[in-house]
Amino acid sequence: MNSPLLQLLIRWLVLAVGVTVATHLIPGIDVQDRTALLVVVLLLSFFNAILKPLLVLFTLPFIVLTMGLGMVVINALLFLLVAKLVDGFYVSSFWSAMGGALIVSLTNFLASALFRRPPGGPKRRGGRERRDDVIDV
Repeated sequence: MNSPLLQLLIRWLVLAVGVTVATHLIPGIDVQDRTALLVVVLLLSFFNAILKPLLVLFTLPFIVLTMGLGMVVINALLFLLVAKLVDGFYVSSFWSAMGGALIVSLTNFLASALFRRPPGGPKRRGGRERRDDVIDV
């Protein structure tokens, strides 16, 4: 899974699964059709790449004070923003957005744990570790 395009597609797929699960589990979140879901996934990805780092930078004291729980608030606010922008995607309240953000975060966490490579790398014969990044003199 070295291709950046493949990694991006997998992230979008995981995000789409997370939003879909959130629509089924959290009352107050609804998506009308697959087109709206696609737009939601694209906008959430864009906002997570562009807006989220800026929001984290400006709210860093709040995030530190809340021991990281402020990140969930930022995710919920981005969820609400996308709901305001996309026709066919509805989030009824801030608390519904919090639940949706938690579900999407949990889905991303589980997917990253599933696709993570095992620690270590290729081994040479004899049980010694192969290290290509070290220059032997």
